[in-house]
Amino acid sequence: MSSSTSNVIDRFSLRGRLALVTGASSGLGTHFAKMLAAHGARVAVAARRGDKLQSVVDEIVNAGGQARAFSLDVSSAQSVRSGFDAIGEWAVPDVIINNAGVTVTRALLDQTEDDFDQVIGTNLKGNWLVATEGARRMVAAKKGGAIVNVASILGERVGGGVAPYAISKAGVIQATKAMALELARYGIRVNALLPGYVITDLNRDFLTSELGEKLRMRIPSRRFSELGDLDGPLLLLASDAGAAMSGATVAVDGAHLVSGL
Repeated sequence: MSSSTSNVIDRFSLRGRLALVTGASSGLGTHFAKMLAAHGARVAVAARRGDKLQSVVDEIVNAGGQARAFSLDVSSAQSVRSGFDAIGEWAVPDVIINNAGVTVTRALLDQTEDDFDQVIGTNLKGNWLVATEGARRMVAAKKGGAIVNVASILGERVGGGVAPYAISKAGVIQATKAMALELARYGIRVNALLPGYVITDLNRDFLTSELGEKLRMRIPSRRFSELGDLDGPLLLLASDAGAAMSGATVAVDGAHLVSGL
């Protein structure tokens, strides 16, 4: 292996760093936690459902990684502060994967105020609470870091039945840019990852249905993303390989956004 190749690989390493992953009890969050641990990070896995986190920790530890579980409700400022206090007994995170999110699928005219508050409170307010509290801890520790906000292609386009979700993710994209602008002076990078339609255990039945097939045919690549397709982009944004990137939005969607369909 050439020295230049080795240097590139080293820049993607997270060895010696602590990464916090919110919404880590299932889906993308669980996958991200395992992937970051595999690339050398110690991982703080966090979610409201603390009882479901231990299995994630066990998988990481059994694979030779380091992880601990923390209960954290991103929609509550007090819970976020308490969560960071607990994590801080281990270390101040170097990397934050701001992944926690929910949706309510219902026609716009049937959506309720509670639906809106639940989605916005978790996806947008929760994102802001975690990012700002994490940034404060990084600044106080006189260390830089990387924050990756998990948005969605629905932050730049719309879909039926998910209005609050699309609104929240559009807000996350704009919040990412605002955070990047103000935090750059502290050596803190903030970027957004925009997944398209990614196959998970929760949506596999729909995406493999007749309706799912129609959706797949609207994607220029004619394929849904797999969880592994997000690994490279996430690792780029979280590691020194993306040291000059801040305020960027990285879509992983098989050209769905640019298709206009």
